[in-house]
Amino acid sequence: MLKKLFVVILLCLSTNGTAQELTEKQKDSARTAQDSIRKTEFIKSIGNGYLPFKYFDFDLRYLIKFNQYEGFRTGLGGITNENFSKKYRINAYTAYGFVDKRVKFGVGTGFRINEKTNTWVNLSYTDDLQESGSSNFLTDKRFFTFFEPRLLNIDLFHRHITKALSIEHKLTNRLLSETEFASSAITPLYNYNYIFDGKSFDNFNIGTAKLSLQWSPFSKFELKDSRIVETKNGYPKFTLQATQGFRSVLGSDFKFSKLDFRTVHQFNHKNSSKTNITLVAGIADGEVPLTHLYHAYPNNINKQTILQRFSVAGLNSFETMYFNEFFSDKFSTLQLKHFFKPFNITERFKPQLVLISRYALGDMKSINRHQGINFNTLNHLYSESGIEINKLIFGFGLSFAYRYGAYHLPNLEDNMAFKFTFNLSI
Repeated sequence: MLKKLFVVILLCLSTNGTAQELTEKQKDSARTAQDSIRKTEFIKSIGNGYLPFKYFDFDLRYLIKFNQYEGFRTGLGGITNENFSKKYRINAYTAYGFVDKRVKFGVGTGFRINEKTNTWVNLSYTDDLQESGSSNFLTDKRFFTFFEPRLLNIDLFHRHITKALSIEHKLTNRLLSETEFASSAITPLYNYNYIFDGKSFDNFNIGTAKLSLQWSPFSKFELKDSRIVETKNGYPKFTLQATQGFRSVLGSDFKFSKLDFRTVHQFNHKNSSKTNITLVAGIADGEVPLTHLYHAYPNNINKQTILQRFSVAGLNSFETMYFNEFFSDKFSTLQLKHFFKPFNITERFKPQLVLISRYALGDMKSINRHQGINFNTLNHLYSESGIEINKLIFGFGLSFAYRYGAYHLPNLEDNMAFKFTFNLSI
């Protein structure tokens, strides 16, 4: 009897020990999984340009930048996260330019009125600079890079003081929309006058309504942890934006209409190479000052020699097109990029060859309305082609581009652009 009792006790002790060991292993496994999730979320936040804290995310966009007007620009910014509130958010930033010696700032708030459709109503006030001739889509996902190549060489800015009301709404997982009503006081920071109706404007007010749609028909989505997550980034993607400017509404001076379109397609090949095609087009009609027209994203400095123009190539810019060389009230650009399979030289050294061709076409009517600045129009096809060898060292590489066709320049060297590239992903 005693022997049997002893055996039972030993079995109980060993089973209990095994159970405790399994429980500890399960706890360790759960901790490892949680740590992995936290690490993934942290890296994702950094990749999106945020340094996360408990109740707010520090915005890395404002830390330090450089351009030809402000020189070095530094600042701080942030936005509250879901730990603060899932229904409300507050964002703000401030920045200072060391050459123009001016403080810029923005403040905004938003509240979510429908979680299923991720519908937000936002209010904002901004006093900052914007590149003249640039055109952005409201629905663009936040794009963050630790280094913005084009920004280094931009010198044509206008100041805008903008009050805006916007509504973000997800029509479906594949179709996003954003509507914005804004009133802006515009002051060009260069010699410029817009002539209209017998008057000369060196500053003006503009009131606009915008509707932007982003459609990703071939992306795939899944429900994970009560959230819809994009599991496949499908192509092609389409973005359409309509803008209407109103005269005599909130003091607005001009009436105009704009329509912008972009499509991006990517072909993934079996040999780990890929081909990207990007088509962008825009048309503006009515009383449109230069600040709200189009350039083709030039990225060549106005200096004499190729070595003086040596800088950093942009991601989607025309490397041989000089800053402020062309402006249009209707334009289209086509960019073709073929990425070869990276050269597997060593585990860490994998440079990649890219072939690039870019084309632009545009026009402008009522060009005499724009006084004080000289520029050309893109009535003929602008062409450039080149190569990039990326990721040679610390994300840096080299690029070469050549300008040919209708806008080929008499001096051979003026048609060439030799630059660094920078590609770093987290």
